[in-house]
Amino acid sequence: MRMLEGDQVLVRIMIGEAEKWRHQPLATALMERLRTEGFAGASLFRGIMGFGASSILRAAHILDISMDLPQVIEVVDTESMVQTKLVPILDEMVQKGLVTMEKVHVLRYHPPLEGKPRADAGRKPGRIRRAIAKARVRRTSTTAR
Repeated sequence: MRMLEGDQVLVRIMIGEAEKWRHQPLATALMERLRTEGFAGASLFRGIMGFGASSILRAAHILDISMDLPQVIEVVDTESMVQTKLVPILDEMVQKGLVTMEKVHVLRYHPPLEGKPRADAGRKPGRIRRAIAKARVRRTSTTAR
């Protein structure tokens, strides 16, 4: 398992739920491909409303049976992994949608060791706790004005 810290790249892949890749949902195919290619991590989020280049507003309604809701896959990895592996995968698999890249600073990404429970399970690490506390102080001081 690889470790990531410091400056990395976040790629957001925004697609429609109805998009397919070789007869399976594109989001599922992408997630499986990213895992097999050895990317550090990826998450899939399903939107409740959105529109894209077509300007057609798509929303989740109780009565809808067939939907094409927005989906976002976020991938964080090194710039070299993104440029050498991810960009060719996206060129191959994503025909429609929006792909963005931005620099991010990774505070912590340490996969647990095989077979060992994490010592800090259920607890926020020190640096992250301090950052959250600072954000709360800033938020309360700006709302008190």
